[in-house]
Amino acid sequence: MVVLKGWRERWEPRAGRALPWAVAAALAAPAVFVGGWEPAAATLLIAPLTACLRQGVRQTAAAACGAVLLALVACAAHGFEASPSFLLDFLVLVAGGALTVGAAARRASDTAELARITEVARAAEGAILRPVARRIGGVEVCTRHHCPVQGATVGGDVYDVAHTPYGLRVLIGDVCGHDLATLRVTSEVIGAFRDLAYVTPRLSDLARTMDDRVGRVLGPEDFVTALFAEFAPGEVRLVNCGHPAPLRVGLQTRQLEPKEPSPPLGLGPRPALTRAWLQPGDRVLFYTDGLSEARDASGTDFPLLEGVARALGEPLPSDALDALYAGLTGHTKVPLADDVAFVLCQPADPPEAARSRPSGSPAITNARPRC
Repeated sequence: MVVLKGWRERWEPRAGRALPWAVAAALAAPAVFVGGWEPAAATLLIAPLTACLRQGVRQTAAAACGAVLLALVACAAHGFEASPSFLLDFLVLVAGGALTVGAAARRASDTAELARITEVARAAEGAILRPVARRIGGVEVCTRHHCPVQGATVGGDVYDVAHTPYGLRVLIGDVCGHDLATLRVTSEVIGAFRDLAYVTPRLSDLARTMDDRVGRVLGPEDFVTALFAEFAPGEVRLVNCGHPAPLRVGLQTRQLEPKEPSPPLGLGPRPALTRAWLQPGDRVLFYTDGLSEARDASGTDFPLLEGVARALGEPLPSDALDALYAGLTGHTKVPLADDVAFVLCQPADPPEAARSRPSGSPAITNARPRC
């Protein structure tokens, strides 16, 4: 397999460049070596057409000129006594060759424009999904975003953090789609969060207000899964709009699922607030479905709880996320079918008073009992 791959990498480009010339030579040879056979010069147009489909402007122009030259050589083999039909075919060959060169030029221009747009989109996405690795409001925050699929430089994952008067707030979501239109929706989601997170006291109201704003730019079948989180001393408050539940990693690893499911943004969610109590040293991992839906070649899901617990055993948040991505790609053994984003949060140890649970406060059903 290695030998075959090396042969392809070395010789396939050369074979592709030689193909138009081989086609032209095969079509012109009978006219040169077979007496009494008059060539149809227009058939030589296959050579520049072949070059136009697979090669650049210079290669196409060279193939067109070569086809014209071979037609003249074939005509010379007949003592330059060509019939009117040959002259007509020759004119078709010249005109067709010019058209193929023009088509190759347009294709090259379109390719360059697509590359430019893709590069702009990549830069815009990098500005939107700002990497974070610092302490914000007493919480260590570290983020990662991976989009390994070739050509899918613009993914649908979105995240952001905001240090608000109500505590550190986190947004993570997934916009339906993987194209340039998705980037516009992603930008709107981020912009809405940055505008509203600082002025909306209730987390559930933030989700509803964002649904109203983001819904204006969504199509009739579009939606955005979103998870909103707010860190307070000794707890994290969650509002989930159709997004994968985060993981609390400590002595045990648990999914912090909502009491009742809620549809994504764009579909009129009315989510309720869920609270999860945190012990000293607990970490909370927010992620997109690129992690929870990753499968290997046999269709086996990534072992979410075990894989995350193992990776997040690394003491440094950045090392933990690197280990998690390495474990994910080690499981799939192929490029991921979707992009994936991680936001890892580790609150500082709360004071003893904050760690005590207020009387009558609701908690999620799978909350780990306090030690």
